Amino acid sequence: MDIERETVLQIVISAIAVVIFVAAAAFVSQTYMVDTSIGPTGGVALVGVIGLFIVVMTVAGLWLERQQF
Repeated sequence: MDIERETVLQIVISAIAVVIFVAAAAFVSQTYMVDTSIGPTGGVALVGVIGLFIVVMTVAGLWLERQQF
């Protein structure tokens, strides 16, 4: 099976973005842990991480779409 360069690049960029998202979510969860749950500030930070992930994936998708392979 032969995979095109563009497909490999899309997979790599997506995988890196997901790993960074999971790491950021874990970091926020551990940093803002109060007893056995996340406090209100941690909830806001987690929403920020999710929003940032959406923005990063949108920018990466637009960048990949505009590349000429």
